[in-house]
Amino acid sequence: MKPFGAIPPGPLLWRGPGDFVPATRPAGPGPPVADSWLVDEGRCRGIEEHRARFVRSMSMMDAHPPSVRPLTSGWVNRFMDDVLAVLPRSGRWFPRVDRTGDELTLWIRPAPDLSSEVVLWGPGVPDPRIRPGVKGPDLPRLADLRRQAALVGAGEALLVSPAGTVLEGALSTVLWWRGDVLYSPPRSDAVLPGVTWGLLDGIAGAWGVETRHENVPPTALEGLETWSVSALHGIRAVTGWRGLDMKAGAACQAPAWQAALLALARPLP
Repeated sequence: MKPFGAIPPGPLLWRGPGDFVPATRPAGPGPPVADSWLVDEGRCRGIEEHRARFVRSMSMMDAHPPSVRPLTSGWVNRFMDDVLAVLPRSGRWFPRVDRTGDELTLWIRPAPDLSSEVVLWGPGVPDPRIRPGVKGPDLPRLADLRRQAALVGAGEALLVSPAGTVLEGALSTVLWWRGDVLYSPPRSDAVLPGVTWGLLDGIAGAWGVETRHENVPPTALEGLETWSVSALHGIRAVTGWRGLDMKAGAACQAPAWQAALLALARPLP
């Protein structure tokens, strides 16, 4: 297997232990299972949680055994070992791993520009996903919502439940503060188990900060410090809304929590 730095950016098909080859860009819908994370100068946060989510998602999507080879958790973990071995140790990258059919692919992608703020497009978009608890099959739909949000000057689209309550962003988790309590939507099959969300839960526990869940409409977030969190950006403070006549709250907590989140980054093995 080529060492990191010797493999060019782009899609790489994994043919077995230590064996990546260039792959053609697939056409059509998104992969059934995918995951991605930020690598900054050879360091990343939550990598084992991303690995676990990828393995778990594959087991959720397998209705029958693959036709070519058994993609067991052990096989997928070996793929992830090889992925971590070949990722660049310098620069900023946003790699993605995915499974399409019986193929496992690594995409070595430069990271987009990072930001600490975002405008949310409300009053909320009815959730278009077919498998909200799995990252991958709905990526094209969610990317399209991001593009629609951009047309009105927003960087993220807010998804709502059939009852009109906040679920999450198109590609992020949405959290908010009421006083000293950090709130989130209830964890359920209707929301993606966000890795960064879990890391922030850990920080809250270490700092003795109370966390709660609640079902609320987007208008209930008026004037509250609200975050859009993801593996790429970490915490982005919501500084404005589109489609709703309401004001965003001041980002008082975000800087300290972002610093704590960044401190969780560890060198790749």
